[in-house]
Amino acid sequence: MGQAAWKGFALSLFDYKTAKFVVAKSKKVGLLYRVLQLTILLYLLIWVFLIKKSYQDIDTSLQSAVVTKVKGVAYTNTTMLGERLWDVADFVIPSQGENVFFVVTNLIVTPNQRQGICAEREGIPDGECFEDSDCHAGESVVAGHGLKTGRCLRVGNSTQGTCEIFAWCPVETMSSPTDPLLKDAEGFTIFIKNFIRFPKFNFSKANVLETSNKNFLKTCHFSSKNLYCPIFRLGSIVRWAGADFQDIALKGGVIGIHIEWDCDLDKAASKCNPRYYFNRLDNKHTKSISSGYNFRFARYYRDSNGVEFRDLMKAYGIRFDVIVNGKAGKFSIIPTVINIGSGLALMGAGAFFCDLVLIYLIRKSEFYREKKFEKVRGQEEEANVELEANEIEQELPEDKPPEGVQQNEHPQELAQSGRKQNSNCQELFEPVRATLLV
Repeated sequence: MGQAAWKGFALSLFDYKTAKFVVAKSKKVGLLYRVLQLTILLYLLIWVFLIKKSYQDIDTSLQSAVVTKVKGVAYTNTTMLGERLWDVADFVIPSQGENVFFVVTNLIVTPNQRQGICAEREGIPDGECFEDSDCHAGESVVAGHGLKTGRCLRVGNSTQGTCEIFAWCPVETMSSPTDPLLKDAEGFTIFIKNFIRFPKFNFSKANVLETSNKNFLKTCHFSSKNLYCPIFRLGSIVRWAGADFQDIALKGGVIGIHIEWDCDLDKAASKCNPRYYFNRLDNKHTKSISSGYNFRFARYYRDSNGVEFRDLMKAYGIRFDVIVNGKAGKFSIIPTVINIGSGLALMGAGAFFCDLVLIYLIRKSEFYREKKFEKVRGQEEEANVELEANEIEQELPEDKPPEGVQQNEHPQELAQSGRKQNSNCQELFEPVRATLLV
C-alpha cells in the first residue's frame, strides 16, 4: 500500500494542472476590467518607463570635487581705517575656497589691542560685581574677554561695577553696523569649477567648457544659454536666492549654491548638463539677536620695542555653501524585467478586483458564484454514496404480476407473435409510404 502511494505521488509530479476559466457575459464587469487594464498599461508606459525611466540601472554614488575663486576689488574711506583698497586677500576667507567660502561685506574693527589689565565690558552678567569678593581671581569671565584679577572696578559713586580682567585691552566694543562697508562687493565674480564622476558607469564630466581658448573664462558669464561658463556675479546669486544684497551685506547670511547632475547615459554625453539652483539657507524672516552671519579674526603686529599688538575684526558677510548632487541612469535588462513583472502582477490584481465585484456586488452575484465555484465530492464520500445506492437496490422486491393476472409461461412464443404483428403492420403501411414518395 505504501509503494502504491509513493508511485502515485511520483507520477503526479509529471501532471500539468491548468486553470478553469468562466466567461461571464456581464457588460458592466467587462467594461470595468478593460478600464483597469488600460489604466495599468498607461501607468506602466507613461509613468514607470517614460517619466521615471525604471528600465535603467541608477547610480547615485556621485563623486564630486569643487574649486572656487572670487575676484574683485573695493575701495573704502572711513575714520577708523582711513583710505583702503580691498582685494581678494582681504575679503575672501579662505583664499582658496572649496565647498564653503566666505566673502566679507562689513567689518567692526577694534584697533591696537594689547595684553594688559582693563575693565570688563558692561552688560556681561558674569563680569558684573558689587565688591571685590564677587571677582574671584584666576576665573575666566563666562561669555567675556579675559581672566578676573580679584578687583571690582566702579565708576564714581556707583555701587555696581565690572570685574578687572587680564585680556586684550581695550576690549571689543559692543556696537552694531548701520551701513555695509564693502558695498562694491555686489560686483565681485565667483568662479565655481565642479568635477563629477559616476563610478558604476565610469563616466566623468566637468561644468567648464573644454576649449583651448585662453580668454574664454576671462570674457564669459553664466547664463541659461552658457551653462559651461561657471562665472557668476555675486549680486546675481543673491538676487536669484530671493534676497536683497544691501540687506544681507549689512549683517550677513548664508546662500546655498546647488549643482544638480541628472544624466541619461543612453543618450550622448553632451546631453548631460548641470543645473543650478540658489536659495538662502539662514532664516531671513526671523528677527533675533543671532540673525545674520559673522565671526572674528585678528591681524597681529609688533611695535618698535617688539611688543605684540593686534587689530580685532568682527566680520559680517555672506557664506556660500556649494552643494552637489545627482544621479545617472543607463538601460539594464534586470530592472526592465522586474518592472514588467510588476505590471503583470497589477493586471492580476485588476482581475481579482473584478472577481469580487462579479460574485459579491452585482445583482446576479449568486448565479455567477455558483458557476465560478464548483462543488466536487471527495473519493470517500462518493464511495459511500454508491454503497448506499446498492443497498437500496437490494432491498427493493422483485417485480411480480398483479393479482388476477397470470404470468406467461412461454415468453418466446409471445415474442414470435409480436414479430409477426410488426411485419404485418409494415406491409400495411408500405404502399402508403410509397404513394407519398411519388
